[in-house]
Amino acid sequence: MMNFRPLSLLVVASLVACSPAANAGDTNAAASAAATAASSAGSQAGVQDNESMPNVVKVAVGSKDHTTLVAALQAADLVNSLANAGPFTVFAPTNAGFDKLPAGTVETLLKPKNILQLKGILQHHVTTSALDLTDFTDGQVLSMADGNSATITMKDGATFIDGAKVIGSVRASNGWVHVIDAVVVPKAK
Repeated sequence: MMNFRPLSLLVVASLVACSPAANAGDTNAAASAAATAASSAGSQAGVQDNESMPNVVKVAVGSKDHTTLVAALQAADLVNSLANAGPFTVFAPTNAGFDKLPAGTVETLLKPKNILQLKGILQHHVTTSALDLTDFTDGQVLSMADGNSATITMKDGATFIDGAKVIGSVRASNGWVHVIDAVVVPKAK
């Protein structure tokens, strides 16, 4: 028997997005859900499981504060990679964190011709181990998925990664999501 869940999710999300009662926020969320369903049908990210702990991608998709990150992950074709078993530690910039970038930066990075640069920036927010906040120490250097490193600093009881402050943490089935207040840009090689 065929599984129609991804298709039905796409149809429902499309109907919500087209509804006259939908406001701009609802439209963006519905469009994001539709894009996720369409891009992940038949893949690891498309597996429907509402009972288990969500993976790092589903944590981000479920957060209204991470719509820019989700759009960037989709544009860079990284959704399925991060939906795999991992383990991953993802440092997830909020929408407000992306807003701190110079005007037009996000729009430029989302263009297809800039996919490699976008992938590099996003991969600089991921390390391939599951690290809780208690695992970090001041001065610790992490190897990031883009091949560069990032440094953890501790100040006044707060944890920072290359200057971006960790403002929250969520355990996921395949690792940890640490919410940060800025985008961490890799150093030029």
